Amino acid sequence: MLGLGMAYEFKSRRRVEFSDTDMAGIMHFSNFFRFIETAEHDFFRSLGFSIWEKHRHPRIGWPRVHASCDYHKPLRFEDLVEIHLLVAEKRSKAITYQVRFRRLNGEAPEEVARGRLVCVSHGADGAMKATDIPEEIASKIEVAPPELLMSRET
Repeated sequence: MLGLGMAYEFKSRRRVEFSDTDMAGIMHFSNFFRFIETAEHDFFRSLGFSIWEKHRHPRIGWPRVHASCDYHKPLRFEDLVEIHLLVAEKRSKAITYQVRFRRLNGEAPEEVARGRLVCVSHGADGAMKATDIPEEIASKIEVAPPELLMSRET
């Protein structure tokens, strides 16, 4: 895993496993979201937190209110992929990520997909009512520079 030390991005690498692929031999579309979730959890760990902190009272959760992905090229078994998570927006109760997938094996790295994930923080009382992101977390996360968010390849 590659943490960048900046509070607006995180890069991790994963290899596409056989179990990630479908009958056509390409990574199943749903697995892109699993890869996004892994990168998000790694991002939080790089900041010294967990997506679920059992010692935090009141507890908070991070339900998804939007998820999308545009697929440009397929990933196949044993492809090495970089998952580049960028904070596209941070509000008092929500974080929006832009996530880029780049295949690293081959002649040159190439973007194969781009996704978006919106999460809101909520209290642990069981109600799905948005709550403010705790300050100790919010203070470590910033929005990526616009030029980084708009670029096609990084």
